[in-house]
Amino acid sequence: MTTTTKTGPLQDVLRDLRAVDGAVYAAVAATPTPALDVRLRRLSRTADHSKISFTVAAALALVPGRPRKAALAGVGAIAVASASANLLGKRLVRRARPDREAARVEVARHVRMPDSASFPSGHTASAVAFATAVGVVLPVAAAPLGVLAGAVGYSRVHTGVHYPGDVAAGAVLGVVSAAVALTVEASWAAARGK
Repeated sequence: MTTTTKTGPLQDVLRDLRAVDGAVYAAVAATPTPALDVRLRRLSRTADHSKISFTVAAALALVPGRPRKAALAGVGAIAVASASANLLGKRLVRRARPDREAARVEVARHVRMPDSASFPSGHTASAVAFATAVGVVLPVAAAPLGVLAGAVGYSRVHTGVHYPGDVAAGAVLGVVSAAVALTVEASWAAARGK
């Protein structure tokens, strides 16, 4: 005789989403990609502490007008995203990092496994926040920065330090963070009469 535990529809959906998340993670780990492994590992490391975004922001800040305004908006969005992901999201959810040894993630892909919780991806949140905020102020930069943010997010799954769901949540948080930063900047500009 088998015993079944009755769960609600929300718990059933969450269980299924976790199963899909784990399956996609395992599929990425199992797919041989030697040409990408070193490049994505390098990208993931370079994105630590938003170094790529801050470098782009510094270059934009050298140009007066919209580029400088875009740089400031992007840096503000990073601040909101980073605080939201690292001080709030990771402490509330406390999802364990993936077991990349059990998933047999190639060693050539490995970056340092962070000590923090897995959900949401802070790298992705910050990269998407920056790309979104800069793209709103300086539309010509939207597509290249969006592609870069997507690559940063994927690199975190490829290197084995995040589940795809962590990256998806980080991307959503990044868009929301950009909206918050842009709204705050607009209200400050209005208060200054500009």
